[in-house]
Amino acid sequence: MKMTGRRFSYSLFLFIFLLSGCKKEQVITSLPRSIPEAEGVSSQGIIDFLDAAAKSSHEFHSMMFLRHGKVIAEGWWNPYKPELRHTLYSTSKSFTATAVGFAVSEKRLSVNDKVISFFPDALPDTVSPFLSEMKVRDLLSMSAGLDPDPTFTTVVNDTNWVKAFLKKHVVHEPGTKFLYNTLATYMLSAIVQKVTGEKVIDFLKPRLFEPLAIEGMDWEVDPRGINTGGWGLRLKTEDMAKFGQLFLQKGKWNGNQVLPAAWIDEATSLKIYQAPDAPQSKKDSSDWMQGYCYQMWRCRHNCFRADGAYGQYIIVMPDQDAVIAITAETGDMQDELNLIWEYLLPSIKTGTLPENKALAASLKQKLSSLALPLPAAKSNSSLAAGISGKTYAFGTNGKHTITFQFPDNSCKVSMMIDTARYNFSFGSGQWITGETTLHGPNLLLQAKAHFKGLPPSKVAGSYTWKDENTLELVLRFIESPHTETINCVFEKNTVSVAIHYSNEPGNVQHEFKGILKE
Repeated sequence: MKMTGRRFSYSLFLFIFLLSGCKKEQVITSLPRSIPEAEGVSSQGIIDFLDAAAKSSHEFHSMMFLRHGKVIAEGWWNPYKPELRHTLYSTSKSFTATAVGFAVSEKRLSVNDKVISFFPDALPDTVSPFLSEMKVRDLLSMSAGLDPDPTFTTVVNDTNWVKAFLKKHVVHEPGTKFLYNTLATYMLSAIVQKVTGEKVIDFLKPRLFEPLAIEGMDWEVDPRGINTGGWGLRLKTEDMAKFGQLFLQKGKWNGNQVLPAAWIDEATSLKIYQAPDAPQSKKDSSDWMQGYCYQMWRCRHNCFRADGAYGQYIIVMPDQDAVIAITAETGDMQDELNLIWEYLLPSIKTGTLPENKALAASLKQKLSSLALPLPAAKSNSSLAAGISGKTYAFGTNGKHTITFQFPDNSCKVSMMIDTARYNFSFGSGQWITGETTLHGPNLLLQAKAHFKGLPPSKVAGSYTWKDENTLELVLRFIESPHTETINCVFEKNTVSVAIHYSNEPGNVQHEFKGILKE
């Protein structure tokens, strides 16, 4: 077919336009990659960090190390994967504050606005002077004046969290005393939704998530459909790193000013000290004594961070032009940070370092082989054949049951809880992945509307026989920091089941006994 000059020109223009669009998409979708020495970082320092992490009490799930805007090291401890989201806990707070920053830049609100001005229909009968003076900036800086923290009692017992917050007694003059208060962050989320008509996650999509090519995120809501704000956001590790890089670049992304630089400066600068009267030795050794910003923490070494329970971190290092994102489960978050200061910080040098192919290859191999320990692979107990396909009933009404099967070097468990059935697969010496609508361990598991609207949880299961009568099932909730360990002890026609949650070590969260159904 003969093509006219005009049609040819239009087709050529369309081809170039589409091609340029593809190139642009490639740039913004994924962070650029490099090798440590090319960006002035010692591979040996990263290897030493990984070795120290392996010997520590911390369970790392992922890490991503950026220098000069490029990923120089990244790893996921199997069964965690780069494509999986991870519960961020209070790292969510920094994203809520960023939503406030966008709203401020669009003149929808001011940090000096009074909190009560947004909720005239939710006020208590008597508004105290301190409550009347509370400002948005006081919520941002964790200096709302409440004491004690009302978060847990409120989210468990109330359905209208805004009204419950405004009823709390404001003990201190707002802005004068630090108290970590997750419900204050929730109030920021409620304020953003009030002035924009959108949940925080939806408000952030065109402003933050889309420019940074962050997809697949989700965020828990309260009983009234407001994002929880102070927790509940789930992102991939690279998404976390992008957020940190945006802050390091003073709000610029691909040449565009996504977030005003003035807001970045405001949000990351010291607003209040956590314990101004603490001894200097404590201040020098603690990353929780360096001052609080707007839903971010100042760190030692002139760094700042987004910080979530059990060790979820986005650490921004302006002096080193570096960002570190980590997901984990730990009971000692300070010691986790200490590993970064001890090994990763000193690995950062000025300029570039000589190429070392052997060292780079060693680091690459170590990062690609990261894995969490599996239960020891053991041959099936002689009991396995006898209990396979059998069902055990719990309780007086018999509505709760559990059934075990052992096909092809695996263990399949089917649980009936009232009218809901949950099926799990566990591998011997390997993880078998799946999904479940059963809620796993979580710091705020009892909160009303918890997990509402979220998809089924992704899990990985492995099993072993600890002895002839004891079956151990390990169920990792691999989009969260947490794990269930289920020990089943078989005796004659009964099974005793004890469930342990990793976020509450040493305790048995559930314990029950089942009787074989005829």
